[in-house]
Amino acid sequence: MSKPTKESRNYAAKLAELFHAVDSLEEMEALITDWLTPAERKDLWERWCIVDMLFRGNSQREIRDSLGVSISKVTRGSRELQFGTGAFHRMWEKLGKK
Repeated sequence: MSKPTKESRNYAAKLAELFHAVDSLEEMEALITDWLTPAERKDLWERWCIVDMLFRGNSQREIRDSLGVSISKVTRGSRELQFGTGAFHRMWEKLGKK
């Protein structure tokens, strides 16, 4: 997996600043609705579902079959859990999913 470039880290920091300014679930939902297409919202939700199912011990094939996504999409989620920053795990715990 390639390392993020300085430019992509800068984008991530600016987006994080935007998300941090959100004051409520309703405001976040409105931002997401205005910003992302329905397909993009579905894709992001599927990614979170993949992470959740991986944490719960489902196999990649079970996740593929359950969500109707490609095995490569599930594998990408698995790689992020193994080699990412740990943010998915922290969010999963914050939501009380342990």
